Amino acid sequence: MANPTWSLTTIAAPGGPLACVEYGGRLYRLEKSLARAGLAGMSSVATLFADWPRVAAALDGLRPDPADSVDEATRLAPLLYPGKILCAGANYYDHCAEMGVTDLRKEAQRLFFFMKPPRNAVVGGGATVRKPLDTKAMDWEVELAAVIGRTARAVRVEEALSHVAAYTVAIDFSARDLNRAPETFYKLDWVAGKAHDTCCPMGPRLVPAAAVGDPHDLALRLSVNGAVKQDARTSGMIFSIAEQIATASRIMTLDPGDVILTGTPAGVGAPKGTFLSVGDRVVAEIETIGTLDVTIIEGA
Repeated sequence: MANPTWSLTTIAAPGGPLACVEYGGRLYRLEKSLARAGLAGMSSVATLFADWPRVAAALDGLRPDPADSVDEATRLAPLLYPGKILCAGANYYDHCAEMGVTDLRKEAQRLFFFMKPPRNAVVGGGATVRKPLDTKAMDWEVELAAVIGRTARAVRVEEALSHVAAYTVAIDFSARDLNRAPETFYKLDWVAGKAHDTCCPMGPRLVPAAAVGDPHDLALRLSVNGAVKQDARTSGMIFSIAEQIATASRIMTLDPGDVILTGTPAGVGAPKGTFLSVGDRVVAEIETIGTLDVTIIEGA
């Protein structure tokens, strides 16, 4: 498995969020590091994706200057903020099985997406996730998140992965009870179930796609209060990341800085009727990328 030589993160600093490049276990100011490489004026991670090939090449050749180093601090979401967040629903075979799907053939499934609001849903680790108002069924889903680095519109599956700049860990928190609308003809309310503030934590870093190796062969795990709930590999996806990008790009243009959450494996709370409470600690980890650790706090 490839090991990243650098990654991107954002930390809390006295002057506000500070974008950093992580290299050799230390953090360096991103803006100053890129300026030394001839790329000036890039002060946030979000600004990088419009010129991702040049940025990635510059960071590949980075020789960090100790003068640019900063101390480790509270990590925010590494990308503040995505343009769009698209989430693939029911995209692991074992998750479909636990949710009651009886015909698990790929040809019997349909790839579908829902969206989360990027400015309000995205947070980093820590005591950052507010329990949605009015829910009694807050659930968890660990997901590999892909960040788009090149505009994609009606792309072919064969070329779709070339549009991915980086990957990170995400948790899709949802309100299962608010998601259901049995009294209506459409039966589901995806906004009420999935679009709550703070319910899309990401982090702790963005790892460039070139350093991840095969994104369909990564271990992912999630625990609640130390008890492992999800433990699987991304090879369990029904529709590959390339298929997701190709499908989504026929619906809408995917812009640099957009994010796709690629689905979750079995082990969510809904099938067992086990849900989250204020004070619960949820830890999600994905091989090669790292660990995202959040605590549920009172909603507001």
